[in-house]
Amino acid sequence: MATSHSSTVSEQEQIVSDMKSSIADAEDMLQETADQVGDKFARLRSRIQDRLKDARARLEDAEEALVYKTRAAARATDDYVHASPWTAIGIAAGVGVLVGLALSRR
Repeated sequence: MATSHSSTVSEQEQIVSDMKSSIADAEDMLQETADQVGDKFARLRSRIQDRLKDARARLEDAEEALVYKTRAAARATDDYVHASPWTAIGIAAGVGVLVGLALSRR
């Protein structure tokens, strides 16, 4: 269960990173085309800038939510381990035995 959660968090972090990179690339392209003239082009640049600002804001919200969920999961795990240390040790030992058996059969 923890492995599934950590891989999901890792995937979400990668998506956030990719989106930040894409937004930065689009903003760079807009800066490079700033010298282009024309009414249509100016309207298009304005719409793209508005959408990039909106995408950046939504991305920041998603990143905050991801950080919040990660911290909440860490707090819940910490609380559980402190409330039931022997159960946590037993679960960890059981998982260790299963992983050891799985690796020894290869």
